[in-house]
Amino acid sequence: MVINEREAQSFHWLANMMESVEVGLVVLDLEFRVQAWNGFMENHSGITASKIRNRVLFELFPDIPEAWLTRKVDAVALLNTRAFTSWEQRPYLFRFRNTRPITGTENYMFQNLTISPLSGSTGQVEKVCLMVYDVTDVATGKRALERANQQLAKLSMTDQLTGLLNRGTWENLVDAEFERYRRYNQTTSLVMFDIDFFKKVNDNYGHLAGDEVIKHTATTAKSILRQSDSIGRYGGEEFGVVLPETDAEGARVICERIRESIEHSVVPTSVAPIRYTVSLGIAQLSDTGKSYMEWMQQADEALYAAKKGGRNRVIIFEQP
Repeated sequence: MVINEREAQSFHWLANMMESVEVGLVVLDLEFRVQAWNGFMENHSGITASKIRNRVLFELFPDIPEAWLTRKVDAVALLNTRAFTSWEQRPYLFRFRNTRPITGTENYMFQNLTISPLSGSTGQVEKVCLMVYDVTDVATGKRALERANQQLAKLSMTDQLTGLLNRGTWENLVDAEFERYRRYNQTTSLVMFDIDFFKKVNDNYGHLAGDEVIKHTATTAKSILRQSDSIGRYGGEEFGVVLPETDAEGARVICERIRESIEHSVVPTSVAPIRYTVSLGIAQLSDTGKSYMEWMQQADEALYAAKKGGRNRVIIFEQP
């Protein structure tokens, strides 16, 4: 076939465009042998077009998911229609290093991929074109925003000093556990506890030392509780714990471990080492409970009884 000057010039322009465009262009035959490999692909892979031409793609890039890409290409060839995947579905097809200084926090280039059918003179699909788009900037920005939103959500749910659930979030869990009991009637207990004579701690050692005592209480209690238990800072020096599938006697065992651990520990502060104790009240949820607020009130009454009885003790609420 004779190519006239105008056709040759058009081909030259097309070749220049393929080499200069900031998109990866890869033409494959249906056996996945590389037929075209533009400058973008050369720059990021380190493999020249002459070296890769007629080589099977998977031989040089074993990290490419062969079964997945084969299904995609077969569907494109069969249906004679494009297919598109985003970095959110699959972060990348080619494992290229990220070379952009602005988005240097990501190790690899995030990519969108378009697979287009290329038909021959008979109208049959003979090849496919992979268009690889570098979307690292977009992906990095979105991932950073998601991380920021997750952090904000966490901050809105947790107490800044202790890292425990804050009062609002913890009360919601108490309400949810109350409703779960009403539906499934599973035994569950609630604990309210606080630090004995905490005002004296602040008065004698200062508020910074008081904060260390609060953090120590939170850390100690959390280390003893089970993964299914939910502890929150209710306010000031007061804490609350939901103990699912635990009766009052089981709750007493857990509370005694917390009480004894704190009684026998020392909090090292910049002012002085501090010893202290806690008092704990337990309320097992029963059929007579009308609301989660009443349940909390029962645990609080048991806590008050522990205080009144001499502190540094565990008391179980008893129905009058």
